[in-house]
Amino acid sequence: MIGEQESRSRAIAYRLLGSSAEADLAVREATTDVDVARVCLGMLRAREALRRDPWDPWAADEPREFAALETLTPAERVAFVLHDMFAVPIDRIAPVVDRTPAATRQLVSRAATRVRGTEEMPEPDLPRQQEVVAALHAAARDGDSDAVRALLDPDVLLRGDADAARAGATTAHGAQAVSERLADRARTARPALIDGAAGLVGTVAGATVVTAFTVIDGRVTAVDVLMDPEHLGRLDVQVLGD
Repeated sequence: MIGEQESRSRAIAYRLLGSSAEADLAVREATTDVDVARVCLGMLRAREALRRDPWDPWAADEPREFAALETLTPAERVAFVLHDMFAVPIDRIAPVVDRTPAATRQLVSRAATRVRGTEEMPEPDLPRQQEVVAALHAAARDGDSDAVRALLDPDVLLRGDADAARAGATTAHGAQAVSERLADRARTARPALIDGAAGLVGTVAGATVVTAFTVIDGRVTAVDVLMDPEHLGRLDVQVLGD
């Protein structure tokens, strides 16, 4: 008979992974909430590294539950599921996702906003956003890959819509992979406000490309690259001076 702890651990693993077979595998490797979450985080990171599907920020036909979770980075997904669905305290989640408790709470808040289908809220301090994005832009233009990686969250996720993916902005996960994607694009980009948040605007083969950044706790946690004219038409883009 399955014990209460094993049943809870399996429920956590299934919510995180969306697969019964993978959940069973995770529970075989660990049984406590925290250990199962660590195993699942590793599995999610491995899965994200292989993802190649283009991203549609305004997909109209997404199913609610697992499709919403699929929009999250691995760390966001683990933090959100543990805290909001299984009431695991923030101070127990923080070591799993390798964040401070304050940064973990921000992960949970951001994830909850996205899962509920509302607009993603950037860090409210616009000057701080701009400072981080400007530093990232300068480091990328200068070819300083170490400085670029230092400004990226370890679980940073780069997503491109279908047009951006065709131009080379395929999904990338992790600071190393994302820093490589940003290197060439930063050279011709200019600072901008994208729906009131810090971003960059450039061109690829004569087409406009908008790069939006989500900044949490002084690091970039998500990079969204948009080139589809329909997507660009929904944005309020203000190009700024260098």
